[in-house]
Amino acid sequence: MFLNRLDAGNKLRNKLEKYKKDSPIILSIPRGGLIVAYSTIINFNSDWDFLMPRKIGAPSNKEIAIGAVSSDGTYFIDNNYVKKLNISKEYIQREVLLQLKEIRKRIEKYRPNKKFPNLENKTVIIIDDGIATGFTIKAAIKSLKKQKAKKIIIAVPVAPKISIDKLKKEVDEVICLYVPNKFYSVGNYYHEFKQVTDKEIKETILKLS
Repeated sequence: MFLNRLDAGNKLRNKLEKYKKDSPIILSIPRGGLIVAYSTIINFNSDWDFLMPRKIGAPSNKEIAIGAVSSDGTYFIDNNYVKKLNISKEYIQREVLLQLKEIRKRIEKYRPNKKFPNLENKTVIIIDDGIATGFTIKAAIKSLKKQKAKKIIIAVPVAPKISIDKLKKEVDEVICLYVPNKFYSVGNYYHEFKQVTDKEIKETILKLS
């Protein structure tokens, strides 16, 4: 269990210490991911930015993720859901465009004047406050591979084993501090897991500037 996101971030930083010499670029997934990443960014004096993938919901229930899209339009769709729910290509294309609009709104809100770092031949560490299905991170991984990142590491405090096992096939390393036998939700493994506000994000960005 973690006290809060800052506590989880401090513990995660210790596990990431071996990558400090690589001068990695830290990419956090907002909102909670930035709070977790804060300690590593400060300690490593790393270049950093946001990854802003958005889930793609099922037609009948948007809360059921069938895939995700990243900020450059790269997307991942779980074909099992597509077949089971008979989801059309037209629906997926519409949802990709819709979520891209939301991603661009977030970029404008949080980092309007920041150019995304060049990832070619760089070690990249993706940090979030936890993983459930892993769909959003899968979309992000596809995007980072397009950008020719040299090495991709995923670092999270908690995630289910099934998601970790799938992601291990996609990246160089997955660092996860706690893999519960039965996974319920990310928030179950924090004593404090309140929603991170826009104000907190902006204050954290100022500290990192």
